[in-house]
Amino acid sequence: MPDTRTVDVIVLGAGAVGENVADRASRTGLSVAVVERERVGGECSYWACMPSKALLRPGAVLAAAHAVPGVALSGGLDVAAVLARRDEIVHHWDDASQVSWVEGAGLMLVRGDACIVAPRTVAVQGADMVLTARHAVVVATGSEPVLPHLPGLDTVTPWTSREVTAMSEVPRSIVVIGGGVVACEMATALSDLGSTVTMVVRGDRLLAGMEPVAGNAVAAALAVSGVSVRLGTRAAAVAADGDGVRVTLEGGDEVRADRLLLATGRRPRTAGLGLETVGVAPGDPVAVDETGCATGVEGGWLYAAGDVTGRTTTTHQGKYDARVTGDAIAHRFGDAAPTGGGSAPGRAAGAAAVDDAPDWSRFRATADRAAVPQVVFTRPEVATVGLTQQAARAQGLDVRAVTVGFDSTAGAAFSSAEPGSATIVVDESRGVIVGATFVGPEVAEMLHAATVAVVGQVPVGRLWHAVPAYPTRSEVWLRLLEAYGL
Repeated sequence: MPDTRTVDVIVLGAGAVGENVADRASRTGLSVAVVERERVGGECSYWACMPSKALLRPGAVLAAAHAVPGVALSGGLDVAAVLARRDEIVHHWDDASQVSWVEGAGLMLVRGDACIVAPRTVAVQGADMVLTARHAVVVATGSEPVLPHLPGLDTVTPWTSREVTAMSEVPRSIVVIGGGVVACEMATALSDLGSTVTMVVRGDRLLAGMEPVAGNAVAAALAVSGVSVRLGTRAAAVAADGDGVRVTLEGGDEVRADRLLLATGRRPRTAGLGLETVGVAPGDPVAVDETGCATGVEGGWLYAAGDVTGRTTTTHQGKYDARVTGDAIAHRFGDAAPTGGGSAPGRAAGAAAVDDAPDWSRFRATADRAAVPQVVFTRPEVATVGLTQQAARAQGLDVRAVTVGFDSTAGAAFSSAEPGSATIVVDESRGVIVGATFVGPEVAEMLHAATVAVVGQVPVGRLWHAVPAYPTRSEVWLRLLEAYGL
């Protein structure tokens, strides 16, 4: 007989999103169980954000040093040291410290594969356990790579984001299929580490969801570094080629390499969770409202947060969703007692505060619709928040975009690196910034100011009084507002 336990909340997935949901949901005294089939800490900690930045940082530092006149350097990167540092960053793929945090927070960790077998009931294979939630089950299982339908793909062993960030050796050559964030970042890192890189991109530019200036700048920089960027090109087939791979392109050209990296998108990890019993097809996102409660599921017991909802694709935004969802659960059920002496959930006194909460409150993930920030750690870096010009106009907004170069600032004079540019998208009817894009060295650290402006809907006339320090590259804000007409 399986071990049967009852808790207030069950969270499926112990990545960054699941950890945050569980932590916030437990803050009003709810008991929480977290089910994880792999490593506590999830994709970001071991196969995405953390290891990829560990691989990218050395090349960025070396390039930045070379761009400062008067700095004498010789030699390149120590590949073995870079990989060793990556191993340290991911704790050698050991999640002991993350497990300690979960247990220290008073959460119950269950190892195994979770499957929803009935409303509020989860069977955990591998733990021989059945968990029942008094109030809520939260799906926080993230996303997984989507592999293209390519003839011959079954004859090779392609890399995805997991394999490339965990590589033990740098391939002499690699073909990267894709033109998004993973493709661009890993092409940069692999080139830095000595690999000959060919990118096969079916679209006409990189980073297609961002302002064109971003993808164009990254493509140009990759080409300068020796990466072959083949835009408007599709892979037609792949095949094993000795110890490597041969990629045949539409038109008949062939590219040979030691390795193949598929960076062709991701989909919600909803297969195998039993969600089809509540109307969610495997691979489809879990549709949720602004509190994270699944729509179309009777009883208000199913919640979801992060990539699995299809609303967000970044760790930081998923954690934001998780905090909203965890807070909503904590206040909806935190002091609820079973009704009628049974096991059905009651209604907590704080539920009304959640149900009646407006946009931009702690119980609404409003930023998912208007102010999502993202950084691409290529060279140049790309940092964006909010809407692009195209997306804003598609929503019916009357916008005007302004772009200025960082070479208009005194701060850019201290490096010989390509200075890059900044763009703001202004909603003319309200006089507020609804989107911003920065392209250039270390622009990631400039992004939060733009995020605050977008979230706070700060009038551009008021931003005129936010005086940037001299001589810094943040003076680009002054130049942007001047170009806007202030």
